[in-house]
Amino acid sequence: MTAQNADRLLSQTLFFDADDTLWENNIYFERAIAAFISYLDHRVHTPEEVREHLNVCERATIAEHGYGLQSFRRSLIACFERLSSSPVTPEKHARIVSFANSIAEAEIELLPGVGATIAELATRHRVILVTKGNLEEQTDKLKRSGLAAHFAAVEVLAEKNTEAYLELIERHACEPACTWMIGNSPRSDINPSLAAGINAIFIPHDFTWVLEHETVNPAPEGRVLLELPAFSDLLYRF
Repeated sequence: MTAQNADRLLSQTLFFDADDTLWENNIYFERAIAAFISYLDHRVHTPEEVREHLNVCERATIAEHGYGLQSFRRSLIACFERLSSSPVTPEKHARIVSFANSIAEAEIELLPGVGATIAELATRHRVILVTKGNLEEQTDKLKRSGLAAHFAAVEVLAEKNTEAYLELIERHACEPACTWMIGNSPRSDINPSLAAGINAIFIPHDFTWVLEHETVNPAPEGRVLLELPAFSDLLYRF
């Protein structure tokens, strides 16, 4: 047995985030947002200021309607109404909606090393998808990703907070010391899972959604927090 193999952990439960951990997601939203800001072409606010207004609209819309493309469409329209001096005509409405629709039409692009890594990990550990958002949208993305067969279970949550992780631990009869949350979001993947008493692995993504940014908290005593530069590095740990 090699030293690398000796370091691997046996019989673990691995919770995997989906968007921007398994496949590209936020880059498509960023492109849609850039197109929206260009279309708005505001004469007073800078593009950065428009983006800040959109962030405010997104937070409000998510609080009322949850995540997903429909919520994103509402946010774009609300931001346009807030900043534009002219009303949203049917033509403008259709154009704004088209920016969000371009995301739905994007192909699923797995991040480097994901396909082979997930396939191998699933042969020796319990692998569970834990994502948030619209159930239909997330289920469709998983189906199109080609990864569905590797997951023992799929959880699409309204929000990923400490309470949600505690419920997951109980529902799947997890041993916290042998359970890991793996993802790119400090706010949704790392900090709340550590607070719930499980381990976490942070795999940063260059374009993590701004609303998911947060300082990564240290692991509580008895738990492990790792940061890995590449998804395939998981094979050396598990």
